Amino acid sequence: MTKTLVGGGGRPGALPPQVIAILSAELPTLAGEIIEEIRRSVPEYSRQDGPTTPAGFRVTVEQAMTAFLDQVSGGSGAHERRDELCRELGRGVAYQGRTLDSLQAAYRVGVQVAWRRVAAVARERRLPAEVMSRLAEALFAYIDELASLSVEGYLEVRSSADEPPGDHRLLRMVLGPGAATGALAGAAAASGWDVPDTVAMVALPAGARCFREAMDADVLVNLADAEPHLLIPGGYGPERGAMLGRALPERRFAVGLTVPLGEAADSLRWARRALALVDAGLLEDGGPTLCERHLLELWLLSDGPLLDQLARRELAALSGLPRTRRMRMTETLGAWLEAQGNAVEAARRLRLHPQTVRYRMRQISATFDRQLADPAARFVLDAVLRAHRLRERGAR
Repeated sequence: MTKTLVGGGGRPGALPPQVIAILSAELPTLAGEIIEEIRRSVPEYSRQDGPTTPAGFRVTVEQAMTAFLDQVSGGSGAHERRDELCRELGRGVAYQGRTLDSLQAAYRVGVQVAWRRVAAVARERRLPAEVMSRLAEALFAYIDELASLSVEGYLEVRSSADEPPGDHRLLRMVLGPGAATGALAGAAAASGWDVPDTVAMVALPAGARCFREAMDADVLVNLADAEPHLLIPGGYGPERGAMLGRALPERRFAVGLTVPLGEAADSLRWARRALALVDAGLLEDGGPTLCERHLLELWLLSDGPLLDQLARRELAALSGLPRTRRMRMTETLGAWLEAQGNAVEAARRLRLHPQTVRYRMRQISATFDRQLADPAARFVLDAVLRAHRLRERGAR
């Protein structure tokens, strides 16, 4: 990491606050100057269809400069966004099948422009030579750090599985902040992928067999991830289902809901949750698992610890009963609530005589009188019992 600077004022190891203020005032115009000089000096960045879109590149430059000022001011803030943006630059180069030469040249140009500006301001403001020396050391060490992050991203892609070159990058943008910055449109155009209005995400188990040649050309694939996944433009339907059946012969996958493009991460989260519930035996599904068929189960089982707390409160009256009687009462009450208070229908579900159900409900009503009389409390009780039955199924 960049070495901190020893200076008077502020925290130990930080530049004086007045120096930080001077440098901060230069940031708004410095980013534009750096970008223009990179475009002028590095041919790969002079074209509009270059390795990054102008908007995405500007964000990276601005984040890098802001993080640098934070470090030399003695700040201890995390810089995850800056790190990820720098790695993304390296990934972009790898996806396009190029070397890192142009990106490394861009870093060199960027630090030269930044240092020229800092030196000019230092002369104008008559900053001490000691401060300038240490600032130079920090700046050039910092640019090496950023370049190393881009190398990490580059090597990450080069060592990954050989899906189509643009898939990983496009998926990261759709699922992360890239779609919001406007960088997605440029990356999609470079890859020949039409950006859809709606998508459905598909979660696969690790190591799933996949025949990529059987996939539609517009489906994005990431099998190298620890949790493999696909993106289906336009959503899931019979034709897409048939395609996935050919491409994924094991038929062990979960399809999230069809959502607007900006909500793709939610679709993937639901698909992964559904796949985990199937693996745990909480969902009975031979595959493929469609989230739209299990919305209630996904909701009821979305937060296990919270469900435990709710069950303790709602079923507190049964806590002192023997286990067999407690199970009998919860089973009967659950069937009665599902049947909307119809004892005959509840008896059919439980395979009991209606009179047995009525007898049990008279006992249960005495225990849950307040909850059964209140529609809101009855709804919560019904939800808890449904979730309880799902968990019992998984335990069995």
